[in-house]
Amino acid sequence: MKKTIIMAGIISGLVVTSVAQARDTLSLAGSSTVLPFARIIAEQLGKNPNFKTPVVESGGSSVGKKGVCDGIGTEFIDIGNASSRMKTKELAYCEKNGVKLTEIKVGYDGIVVANSKKGTPLNISKAHLGMALTAKIPACYEGSGRNFNCGEFINNPFKKWSDIDASLPDVEIRVYGPPTTSGTRASYAEMVNEKGYCKKDGIAKAALKTAGLKAKSCRAMRTDGAFIEAGEQDNLIVQKLNEDTSAYGIFGFSYLDQNTDTLQGAVISKTAPTFENIAGNNYSVSRALYYYVKHQHIGVVPGMKEYMAEWTKHWGDDGALSDAGMIPMPASERAKYKSAMSSLPVLTAADLK
Repeated sequence: MKKTIIMAGIISGLVVTSVAQARDTLSLAGSSTVLPFARIIAEQLGKNPNFKTPVVESGGSSVGKKGVCDGIGTEFIDIGNASSRMKTKELAYCEKNGVKLTEIKVGYDGIVVANSKKGTPLNISKAHLGMALTAKIPACYEGSGRNFNCGEFINNPFKKWSDIDASLPDVEIRVYGPPTTSGTRASYAEMVNEKGYCKKDGIAKAALKTAGLKAKSCRAMRTDGAFIEAGEQDNLIVQKLNEDTSAYGIFGFSYLDQNTDTLQGAVISKTAPTFENIAGNNYSVSRALYYYVKHQHIGVVPGMKEYMAEWTKHWGDDGALSDAGMIPMPASERAKYKSAMSSLPVLTAADLK
């Protein structure tokens, strides 16, 4: 019996190895925010004549995390990029498929609300920003048309920014943003709609308590045209803002940083989305960036360890990634994750708590 199990394990290992060896190019997919940074690293690795330039695709953080967990073999990606951290249920899917991962944090990024420089600048509190795009709000706001029941939630009635506060632009609320598969969308909904609005605004807090709802219910974005899903490619949102100068868009800071000639970032809760403010932890809508490495492909698909090592050459304060808009981690964190690239600790559910 023991001999049979051992032979089965050897055969299984040979199958995985032979399948993976059929591909000699590293394959990555996931977050559109991580995409430009991952491509910089891929191009740097491609300068090494011993390795082909890795193929880096987008699709969203959910696609990256699910894709790396789907299975073992050349039909599955080697590394998943994400702008939102792996959840326990996502890791459980990995474990179900026998996939072991190491989590590598690579830097930080701010989520910006921006518009064309030809449009009206937006200077807004995080609470008001959440109020503008949350799908359902309490019925008792002045101007909502229903001011008698604070325990009732209704479809968001605000049409213009000025309907929320007279100091805001007297223009229609129309915001382009990423779909539900996006880590940027998930992070924005959590930081702005849930924590910035429903956990801070007195009326919203009281209404949630009366209705027996949790603040997480505020993460749902409007579907009445005020928020428009514009796909996973943030550069497409940038294009739409240059065409539609009265609209605003939600995307990662690096895309604003690369388009300052045509776009302007909204001041949120009295803080502008600048490299210095995000790096100094003064900008409230920011998050960490990650990639997830599949253990079973290391040493089988060429270039995985070299790809990881390439990050460490460019993620400093004066590196190519910083020049492209990524906010560097402190030196202590860089040292921690550089070590993890060598020791490859297996990500567990306990790590995510």
